[in-house]
Amino acid sequence: MSHHANRRANRLAGETSPYLLQHAHNPVDWYPWGPEALARAKAEDRPIFLSIGYSACHWCHVMERESFEDPDIAALMNEHFINVKVDREERPDLDQIYMSAVQAMTGHGGWPMSVFLTPDLQPFFGGTYFPPTDARGMAGFPRVLLGVHRAWLERRPEILSSAAGMTEQLRAMESLAPGKPGGLTFGHIDAAARKLLEHFDARHGGFGDAPKFPHPMDLRLLLRQHARTGDNRALQAVRLTLDKMARGGIYDHLGGGFARYSTDDRWLVPHFEKMLYDNALLATTYVEAYQLTGDMEYAHVATETLYYVLGRMTDPAGGFYSTEDADSEGVEGKYYVWTLAEVLEILGPERGKTFAEVYDVTESGNWEHRNILNLPRPLSEIATQHNLNELSLFSTLAQDRAKLLAVRDRRVPPAKDTKILTSWNGLMIAAMAVAGRAIIFPKFVEAASRAAGFLLDNLRGEDGRLLHTYKDGVARLNGYLDDYANLIDGLTRLYEATGEPRWIVAAIELSDVMIAEFADESQGGFHYTGKSHEALLTRPKDHFDNATPSGNAMAATALLRLAALTGREDLHRTGRRALDAVQVVIETVPAASGQSLIALDFDLSPVQELAIVAPDDDPEMVGAMKAVYRPFLPHVVVAPATASQATTLAGQVPLLKDRPARDGKLTTYVCERFACKEPVIGLAGLTGALAGLSGTPPAGPADAPSR
Repeated sequence: MSHHANRRANRLAGETSPYLLQHAHNPVDWYPWGPEALARAKAEDRPIFLSIGYSACHWCHVMERESFEDPDIAALMNEHFINVKVDREERPDLDQIYMSAVQAMTGHGGWPMSVFLTPDLQPFFGGTYFPPTDARGMAGFPRVLLGVHRAWLERRPEILSSAAGMTEQLRAMESLAPGKPGGLTFGHIDAAARKLLEHFDARHGGFGDAPKFPHPMDLRLLLRQHARTGDNRALQAVRLTLDKMARGGIYDHLGGGFARYSTDDRWLVPHFEKMLYDNALLATTYVEAYQLTGDMEYAHVATETLYYVLGRMTDPAGGFYSTEDADSEGVEGKYYVWTLAEVLEILGPERGKTFAEVYDVTESGNWEHRNILNLPRPLSEIATQHNLNELSLFSTLAQDRAKLLAVRDRRVPPAKDTKILTSWNGLMIAAMAVAGRAIIFPKFVEAASRAAGFLLDNLRGEDGRLLHTYKDGVARLNGYLDDYANLIDGLTRLYEATGEPRWIVAAIELSDVMIAEFADESQGGFHYTGKSHEALLTRPKDHFDNATPSGNAMAATALLRLAALTGREDLHRTGRRALDAVQVVIETVPAASGQSLIALDFDLSPVQELAIVAPDDDPEMVGAMKAVYRPFLPHVVVAPATASQATTLAGQVPLLKDRPARDGKLTTYVCERFACKEPVIGLAGLTGALAGLSGTPPAGPADAPSR
């Protein structure tokens, strides 16, 4: 919260976004984005200063403290500009448009984003963080404000022409020449995998050097590459990366869950904020690695991560919160780090010493005289060196971690952004549904069902259209493409995990709305904003994976999977066109196309559809779901149903039409492009049929100690 709570509140005080509310007591005369601010800029012929950030962003807090809390700087802003504050998590449409502009102007982007617009909303000057005074060759923010103001008065024609040129450039970026139908092949996936492996860091895992991001979509693509071609380098790259991340400081060894990224190349020092989407995408990646390798370590990391989400990021009503801050008490990472003295005091000298050795806790510290817990060496190595039994070392450390966690829980926690975003919730619903089945954790499947029910009840309007964000009992803002695409995918996977008709029915309805609102009829693919959205400078398209999968790629992913379940050729055609529309992106920037390539891998592969029908309350159904979700089967869709559900859904899911449970026993129909083989009866029949599909070896022993 603000350091000046006694100060008169500005117009942001009426907003629900925690990020905007953080600025409600700044001396800056902030407006939220909306007709009032835009009209005033036009009426007074003043440029707009647009500042975009988000609540877990460290440098956003810094710029607020240094500049937006400063009365002199605020006075300059108020005198010469109309100042607009935007939460990028609420308005990713504005963030995409103006971030493209800042990147084009400066060669880099990031948050806080600071961009100056003409009253017609055309960008003419921008940057990211500006210091409060001239420093290290950077102009201070007051100098920037005065310079822009002077240029606006003295060099107006020049500004207007450069703004118009920038706008043309942004509009040109929106249109891609679509590829030829059928032009995409497995060759594109092979080329992308080769490119990723060229940038692979064989020492620490991950791609490129510092700062290092997890790249879950690329890792999942490499798992598919290995499954399809047997390429062992692809699998080794994923394994090394997942091992190093789970042992690094980017992973929270006490509470579970991953931070946003690592500031170094070895995953030690994170930017400490935790985002819902990273944890959804990484949990999914670890689950798939577990399915492929049988390595319990991966199941363990996924479980701890999702437990963290259940414990700290889940609303009592069922939706999932957005982020946790990096800072607590105004200090980055303070909540998460330890001194050696603290560890010894809490655990006692003997156990404290062992714990410190295992988790790299020293007197001098591994970061700013404090210690970020991490595992430089595997436990097995330490056990051997000290002649200890690995299992007993593991259980001792688990008790010690619980003790430290209990102490940490009493510290001042980082601020939490409790708005519930449809798009990020869609990713987490998919993660919970699949993990719950693969790791046999019914609690996760229940959490996915509660979140899905919450979204459908609270973020879908009477007209069937989605809203983007929910906070304090209010749902608002039109849904964007990724709200639809991610939720459709989450609902589809939740249906596959539960057989609940409500989820597949909603997924089908939302697909029809998504296509009507967002599809680009002429070029194929999808716009990021719907037809009913306010007119902005451009109508952006979201072609590139960023921290989250691109909206266009998720739309293709969701539609292709749904088409395989429903047999609807129109959904398949639209999904495939969305991939053809980004062929040039796939060919030129494969590293930003991981999700598109995952969808392509699904579309090019022979997809098997399984209808699993059991008499109502048949105990074998639990075993059947275990059997289906245990191996890595990226090209299988599942329609599980009790006999009565099969009758209800026969219209929407033709796989279930005329599919009785034979002789009152669990019956599995294995089909490819809806041509079905002779059904197999009972659990043994199903296990045999799956062995023929997967080509993955059966899992190893399930009780190996992890980490």
